[in-house]
Amino acid sequence: MLRTEIAIRGSVCYGDLGCFTDEPPWGGTAERPLGLLPMSPEAINTRYFLVTRENPDYFQEIISHSSVSTSNFKPNRKTRFIIHGFVNTAERGWQMEMCQVMLEVEDVNCFCIDWRGGSFTLYTQAANNIRVVGAELASFIGYLSKNYDYSPSMIHIIGHSLGAHVAGEAGKRVPGIARISGLDPAGPLFQNTPPEVRLDPTDADFVDAIHTDTSPLIPKIGLGMAQSVGHLDFFPNGGQTMPGCGTNSHFQLLFDNYLACNHLRSYKYYTESIRTPDAFVAFPSDTYEAFMKVNNWQVRDSHAPVLVAL
Repeated sequence: MLRTEIAIRGSVCYGDLGCFTDEPPWGGTAERPLGLLPMSPEAINTRYFLVTRENPDYFQEIISHSSVSTSNFKPNRKTRFIIHGFVNTAERGWQMEMCQVMLEVEDVNCFCIDWRGGSFTLYTQAANNIRVVGAELASFIGYLSKNYDYSPSMIHIIGHSLGAHVAGEAGKRVPGIARISGLDPAGPLFQNTPPEVRLDPTDADFVDAIHTDTSPLIPKIGLGMAQSVGHLDFFPNGGQTMPGCGTNSHFQLLFDNYLACNHLRSYKYYTESIRTPDAFVAFPSDTYEAFMKVNNWQVRDSHAPVLVAL
């Protein structure tokens, strides 16, 4: 789809996707001191890869909205969109694995969204590119609604890290999305920002989130949000340090499994919860500390991961 890019000081317009500004609350605030405009759709190059029970082992790329008609998309099935985060792609494996696990338990259209062109850049830029990716997803959902009479109530969007805020952006533009799941929503440049900037409970009929890396960015390099963003927020093991993830060292920053070990656990936990929904034990509590004070004896005697729901 050809879009005309119109750049003005402090704002940029991308055709049907609308206009974007770097003014508050997206820039020039304590949480976002540097205002950046999102890159163009052409530079971000968002791609959609479809996995269904007809093609469980390989992607079908939706190269344009109209190519949906020649794919295995079925309008009588529910649809899942899975979105990666910073410096990632849909071909890294975890999105495909999540689709395959979903297809074991339900017959759905599972789309893996790849926005590598906008994620492999400086984090400050990627954090602003999510607005365009979310607008594109909203446009795609609008196409399905118009051409297939497809209701947003059939849609569940799942986003990891920055992908959680992509989901929020799409939900802000499409009323009636059934569910959004944020998998350790990215914290830097989103923590303590207004709802229009980040994932928020108003973005879907039901919003849930798993928080696994809520330590401060400095000095512990926590990459997720400590702030609740959904109707139901889960904090496994307190939401800071996951079993098997040690304290990051400077040398370890070279490797994803160490730099982002806690951060990545969110999508691993979510995938496992699809496969074995009874494997996780959750308790409602105002804080993890309050939960431990009352339930520490139960945690010591249990081998199951513990999720505290706030």
